[in-house]
Amino acid sequence: MTTTTVPVLIVGGGGAGLSASMLLSTYGVESLLVSALPTTSILPKAHVLGQRTMEIYTEVGVAEEIYRRGTPQENLVATGFYAGVRGSNPNAGREIGKLEVWGAGYRDPEYIDASPCPTTNLPQIRLEPVLKAHAEKLNPGGIRFNHELIALEQDETGVRSTIRDKATGEEYEVASQYVIAADGGRTVGKSVGIILEGERNILDMVSVHMTADLSGVLEDDSVLLRWLANPDFGGTFTGGVLCPMGPDHWGTRSEEWVFHIGYPYGDPDAGDRDKVVAHMKTLLGLPDLDAQIHAVSLWTMEGIVADRFRAGRVFVVGDAAHKHPPTSGLGLNSAIHDAQNLCWKLAQVLAGHAGDGLLDTYEAERKPVILRNIANSVKCAQDRFRLDAALGLSPEKTPEENWTALEIIWDESHPEYAERRDLVNNALAAQSGEFHHHGLEFGFTCESDAVVDDGSPAVEPIDPVRLYEPSTKPGHPLPHAFVSRRGETFPLHNLTHGGKFVLIAGEDGQGWVEAARKIAESTGIVLEAVTVGADDADLADVRFAWLRKRQIARTGAVLVRPDRFVGFRSAGAVDDPQAALTDALERILATDDLGAQQ
Repeated sequence: MTTTTVPVLIVGGGGAGLSASMLLSTYGVESLLVSALPTTSILPKAHVLGQRTMEIYTEVGVAEEIYRRGTPQENLVATGFYAGVRGSNPNAGREIGKLEVWGAGYRDPEYIDASPCPTTNLPQIRLEPVLKAHAEKLNPGGIRFNHELIALEQDETGVRSTIRDKATGEEYEVASQYVIAADGGRTVGKSVGIILEGERNILDMVSVHMTADLSGVLEDDSVLLRWLANPDFGGTFTGGVLCPMGPDHWGTRSEEWVFHIGYPYGDPDAGDRDKVVAHMKTLLGLPDLDAQIHAVSLWTMEGIVADRFRAGRVFVVGDAAHKHPPTSGLGLNSAIHDAQNLCWKLAQVLAGHAGDGLLDTYEAERKPVILRNIANSVKCAQDRFRLDAALGLSPEKTPEENWTALEIIWDESHPEYAERRDLVNNALAAQSGEFHHHGLEFGFTCESDAVVDDGSPAVEPIDPVRLYEPSTKPGHPLPHAFVSRRGETFPLHNLTHGGKFVLIAGEDGQGWVEAARKIAESTGIVLEAVTVGADDADLADVRFAWLRKRQIARTGAVLVRPDRFVGFRSAGAVDDPQAALTDALERILATDDLGAQQ
């Protein structure tokens, strides 16, 4: 067999694997990606891409194309709950309530203040080809689909993987320093003894991908997701969810749609394509719907996490490390965040700047975040039951009983109207944990040895799920601010692009900047250093957002990691900034060599 030598082998060509490939290319690390599948996803799968995800895609250069193909912001404002779509009852299809989603089409001031990148929506079936094309552009010849891993062995010197080209049957060997398993847990994790643990077989979900004209039966182009709390079928879990797919029009004029239906685990009807399509038309109240069915896919809802994210030189990311219930829409986003967290650390180790201990912080930082995400997904599912209860809907009731209970919320003359409306209002508000989880999706923090705590009190969030509160305390994401230099205005966090550390000092923090530049020159660590402020600084704080959020004095500084999380902070000046920065970098990078290199 021929042998290919490459620093990193990526196994799996979905969102996590392709993102890892693009990030490593951006960081100057050579990689080879192999996928046993012949193509990218043929199923819609996940679709919401949050702000931090789009920041990552901005760095690697693919965000513009994703935004171009994705849902326009005016069609990404709300989610709606409806009494079905059509039916014999005069209230069939009537709106029960709406909630803003993920920044309300980039209109929510909190989301605008948090990031220059709006949330967007692009189903995986359309996202992955975009990612693949860009990954191939960044790494020509380094993306191989229809190539499957059939064996893997590792020792203290590296990993040797056997790959088969499924088109020709030819086998070859890949010698790598590390392997990133992004294969959904199908092969690599099992081969190195990593086990996925947690709650399995929660529910069977069936997704119907179709082309259909629903423009004449749906209203409100601002709504992305439509939850059908259909009294004829007992409530939101049994009524289905309708989501537009574009590709050329969105809102009510979308050409394609996905309809999700929940079934009890093991229900044989979930695997019968004809029964599923007939049931979908019944749920929609459109028995004569002219629909071209592209795919009917059955998948099982789970909440599972790997017992460990690392086995020697092998790391699991995305679905190979965790699988989420779809509520909250954090599965794909979490996978991409996994890739970013791991890839900058691999780049530092491969460049000789960091010790192996830095790679242990991948699990230490990501696993707690994943567990919180899954817990929120489960809670969101439970909150849906609360909504059904407030609406008076139950599968145990007859359709007539359900309609009688629901119609109270529209009848102001009914003696229970006010009480029921209040119950429904509160139950809808509870759903915001799924559609406004900014603290989880954007504001999550890192706690590990790669973060140097400054001894300041822990940030006590007002709401750890719903709100993102900017802070420069180590472990928190760098707050967003626009800055300008020589007539160019750009987001402050752009300075980290390309895998750089960034030292951001106050207006009078020139000592920090000089120290950082000396460290960069002597060690080879890519470390940019600037002063930022309202006056007399390298970068002008054009809207004073940094001044408002920085939490340091004019003489202080923060050190930002390549993944845009704060690794070190000094509120003010110190006697020896070079020694302080050297110590911080050594702790973050798990090495004791930096001081000797200076």
